[in-house]
Amino acid sequence: MEEKSSKKDHFWLGLLVGASVGAVLGVLFAPNEGKVTRKKLTYQLKKMREQLLEFLKKLKEGKEEHISMAKTKGEQVVNEAKNKAETLLKDVENLMEQIKHKE
Repeated sequence: MEEKSSKKDHFWLGLLVGASVGAVLGVLFAPNEGKVTRKKLTYQLKKMREQLLEFLKKLKEGKEEHISMAKTKGEQVVNEAKNKAETLLKDVENLMEQIKHKE
């Protein structure tokens, strides 16, 4: 049961990251003015940030349930996904800061 949950978490994290990266790349390569592109990119990054925060919230809420029924490997998978999501969140916030300073 726990293994299915961790695979499900990885699937959703992968889907979230893939969709976000695709959206950002699409905006970057779109033939728009810099100001329009920055606005679109900022919007996409804000959406990605919100999704990452929601993902982290769900991981933290479900952590106690995972601990009670998870084996050591399952806990490692949850922590790894959490760390990756937190790293992505920091990267998104840094990109948003860089964009803000260019405007």
